[in-house]
Amino acid sequence: MTIHQKNFDPNDKLAVFLRLSGYLVPYWWAGILMVIGMILSATAEVAGAKLFQIIIDAITQNNQTQKFWFPFLVIGLFVMRGLGAFLGGYYSAYVSRNLVYHIRVQVFEKLLKLPSDFYLKNPAGTISSKLIFDVEQVTAGSNESITTLLKEGLTVLALFGYLFYINWRLTLVLLIVVPPIFLIIRYVSKRFSKLSIGIQESMGVVSHIINETITGYQVVKNYGGQTYETDRFNKASLDNLQKGMKITLLAVVNSPLIQLLMAVGMCFVVWLSLRPEVLGSMSAGQFTSFLIAAGLLARPVKALTDVNQKLQRGLAAGSSIFKLLDAPEECDTGTLTPSIRGDISFNNVSLVYDGGVQAICDFNLDIKAGETVAVVGRSGSGKTTLVNLLTRTLTPTKGQVLIDGVPIDKIKLSSLREQISMVNQQVTLFLDTVAHNIAYGSLSDKSREEIVLASKSAYAHDFIMKLPNGYDSFIGADGLQLSGGQRQRLSIARALLKDAPILILDEATSALDNESEFYIQKALETIMKGRTTLVIAHRLSTIQNADRIIVMDKGQIIESGTHDELLALGGMYQTMYERTFDE
Repeated sequence: MTIHQKNFDPNDKLAVFLRLSGYLVPYWWAGILMVIGMILSATAEVAGAKLFQIIIDAITQNNQTQKFWFPFLVIGLFVMRGLGAFLGGYYSAYVSRNLVYHIRVQVFEKLLKLPSDFYLKNPAGTISSKLIFDVEQVTAGSNESITTLLKEGLTVLALFGYLFYINWRLTLVLLIVVPPIFLIIRYVSKRFSKLSIGIQESMGVVSHIINETITGYQVVKNYGGQTYETDRFNKASLDNLQKGMKITLLAVVNSPLIQLLMAVGMCFVVWLSLRPEVLGSMSAGQFTSFLIAAGLLARPVKALTDVNQKLQRGLAAGSSIFKLLDAPEECDTGTLTPSIRGDISFNNVSLVYDGGVQAICDFNLDIKAGETVAVVGRSGSGKTTLVNLLTRTLTPTKGQVLIDGVPIDKIKLSSLREQISMVNQQVTLFLDTVAHNIAYGSLSDKSREEIVLASKSAYAHDFIMKLPNGYDSFIGADGLQLSGGQRQRLSIARALLKDAPILILDEATSALDNESEFYIQKALETIMKGRTTLVIAHRLSTIQNADRIIVMDKGQIIESGTHDELLALGGMYQTMYERTFDE
């Protein structure tokens, strides 16, 4: 279920509320049952007041028939109230939990479609906070608030209707407290809205600090950062606490104030009711019933005022989520699904980041199918940016990237990425088995024999078989139970299993010890045959056999040639090589 609206203003509270309400449409049948339950509950409130009239009049008038039926009426009242509570409560929760489920899934699916730029601008903690905290808050802004408004609203209407029926004069007197109550609610709503937005932001900060600390726990421990992180977390949590207490203060002041106004109205009604011209022909039972019905108004009116806090929190969360859902997705204008051979061309490519940093400048490079090209250079010279341009993770500001003579923006993203294998310096593994980590995603249909063969080629098979359950062993979050070299070899096995015509190795051997690197280099030499391979490396000893080596600096190629040619040139490559040799 996807609800997307053009020209939607996330700052318009009414628009946010209506859009949230749109998610409830598929559950109209549950809504009907819920409303029936609420009508029964509201009717039970009025019936309770009416029963007091019946019993008092029966006693004063000595009506034996009414006295006989009174116990059965009480039982019937509680049956009706219980049925109403069940229908209203159960189907309200049913709609609420389904709403959380659908919005959470929709947000998660959206996250998978957003461009890399989104993740660069938004911390992981802020993103996870939207998925976990904001989605829960949204239910308060739609289903829970609607449920309260319907249930308590119907109760208030039913009670007022009954009060008008008994004595319209006294009821009009009671209504004099409505305008001041409305003004209080209006003022408090604005304050709730502002504070709720602040709570969403502070929760994002708290979540971000938690994520950073958990991810970098080794750095925190090794560098004695516990005190610093504790102080940082305490400050963010305190900010969240203060904002939460301000909302609580508003809520606890708001409710008693409205209750006081209701009490003033009731006192005025009782004072006036002592006048015979106001009471008219009301019996003792009717007068008692009127007072009880008026007293019963306090609970639903309190609930209606309290719902304001939930509503504003939910609307603030809904606004945050809809901004995410309406964010532009990763652009995929491609329609072609060619079988790639592996010719790659960068034609006058430039890329400037939003901050104005020039990553690539007028870059030109042609790579033939099956050729191995190594890219070296200082940090920040644009090597990784080059790779991200090839996979369309980034889009060039100027120029074109072509594969087999076809601009890559004409190739469908899924088709392009299916035919490019990549091994990064930063290895990503999942909380799953070894086999599922190697045969990940679109590789899940690969046989166990193919997985084992790829692992052997990556020299990972031996250590995998030493794990408790071999290929069916769970390796923990991000594979932290394995060594850096073992994680890297699993990543290489995954790339080998993909068997794509283009292979990208971005510091693929950086995490390996010398012995592992030796075997991996032999495996890579085998897998690179017949494939277009782009190798990014700091260890120059790993790229000496490349067909061509290009040296980058400030986003441009400053040297190009074979290992021997570049050494003979006596430029930056020779300097880097000698420095590596000295080290």
